[in-house]
Amino acid sequence: MTVDRLIDKALRREFLSIGEGAFLYRSASLGILMAAAHRLRRELVPGDAVTWIIDRNSNTTNVCVANCKFCNFYRVPGHEEAYITSLDEYRVKIEELFRYGGEQLLLQGGHHPDLGLDYYCNLFRELKRMYPRLKLHALGPPEIAHISKISGTTHLETLTALKEAGLDSFPGAGAEILVDRVRNLIARGKCLSQEWLDVMRAAHQLNLTTSATMMFGTVETIEERMEHLVRIREVQAEKPEGATGFLAFIPWPFQDEGTLLQRLKRAENNTTAEEYIRMIALSRLMLPNITNIQASWLTVGKSVAQICLHAGANDMGSIMIEENVVSAAGAPHRFTAKGIQQAIREAGFEPQLRNQHYQKREMPENMEEQRIEPVGLRVN
Repeated sequence: MTVDRLIDKALRREFLSIGEGAFLYRSASLGILMAAAHRLRRELVPGDAVTWIIDRNSNTTNVCVANCKFCNFYRVPGHEEAYITSLDEYRVKIEELFRYGGEQLLLQGGHHPDLGLDYYCNLFRELKRMYPRLKLHALGPPEIAHISKISGTTHLETLTALKEAGLDSFPGAGAEILVDRVRNLIARGKCLSQEWLDVMRAAHQLNLTTSATMMFGTVETIEERMEHLVRIREVQAEKPEGATGFLAFIPWPFQDEGTLLQRLKRAENNTTAEEYIRMIALSRLMLPNITNIQASWLTVGKSVAQICLHAGANDMGSIMIEENVVSAAGAPHRFTAKGIQQAIREAGFEPQLRNQHYQKREMPENMEEQRIEPVGLRVN
């Protein structure tokens, strides 16, 4: 096993094993990884365009019984700060989203013990009735697993009903690390790795466009990070013919500020810029069957995200008009529409506005410039 041979294998788009990925992570220089990943990116996504999207990350509820040790956002049932977002609040959020040029609402929340399938179907129908052009990029595998359990439905039945009610695409939230040893240590109340993957298999049966994520830097080993990538890759390889499957992969480092993991001294956010860039490059090399790799500017900042565009990433994600979950654990960065385009140009690329299906959007006319809200606050 040598670095050169494994790089050649990756550039032939052959699947690297867990051990091979870990070997490259530890043995290859950052420059070699970046060059190989950037070459593969150029082959899979030709040209100088770097995509981005305008959307809003809003929350249905902060009530959650999963008790993840890395989350500062959730509140237990009955807490004085617990909430369920009202239709009037959604109106304000969605109309502001439209004014800022967006069309998509990324809608997620906690594992509320009383909100089942009927609640979410009724909510989606009502939002689409009020705003027919709104795109709903909503929930995630742990929420589908939770909703299915309390509603007595299968994953496929739950997703089918939600799609019929207005679900347009399906985020890859709550993946963290898809290894049960890790999940049992940091997110025992969430679905285990196999169920997360099975929910995605059901979504692909319905041809829902999905993404996949990874939150790293807690208690996992390098081999477990590579196992996560391999499991994502395997589900993508199994998708039905003609299905979109995972259209993007988004890794980000654990944000630790005030989290239980930090307070218990179980994990801290020690991820360096080099380590993040290395993971972006390995993601591109380990996932040749997923087209788009996104740099998480929200957690690593503008400069590191710009470097990632030369290390395999081809997407800068959303300007995130609102984001409450990761910000609550210390992610401080913010972008406006003008700012993200400027950052992409500074990195030597051309910004291209997209939708969730990675289709080109023209810049909306007469859009308002986004106000930068304080991080970690619920914006109504």
